[in-house]
Amino acid sequence: MSRRALFRAAGATAATVAVGACTGEPDKPRPPDPLVELAAQARADAEAATAMAALVPPAAEIASIRGEHAKVLQAEVDRERPPVSSSGAPAPTSASPQATPSDAATARQQLLDALIAAEEKASAVVPAVPRYRAGMVGSVAAACASLREVLA
Repeated sequence: MSRRALFRAAGATAATVAVGACTGEPDKPRPPDPLVELAAQARADAEAATAMAALVPPAAEIASIRGEHAKVLQAEVDRERPPVSSSGAPAPTSASPQATPSDAATARQQLLDALIAAEEKASAVVPAVPRYRAGMVGSVAAACASLREVLA
């Protein structure tokens, strides 16, 4: 083999390796954002509290605060992972709504149960998110605990 043929073979091998390095494995999809579920729960809680406002006087304030939680959480989700369409994707719908209770005691208990569940979910998410998100999620958990005291 001549020197010229050897250089051509080496060049071809290097080009093959370079092209092969450019075609790596595709990126793995990112895991679902844990704040999406928290935002959906906050929306559902706000809707339920609004429906129960006539039975439980503090429910209107709870609805307002949980509505703000939903907006803040959804804004963070959209900031981290912008919606694909330019027209703005509608917020995900909440879980199936519960029937509005007919008495105040049942309504109060449903609100308490929803706030306990929201506090527990948010508290479980805090260690799994970056610090700047953990502060926000921790504030949501603390607010849920405070709202439980309002109902007590």
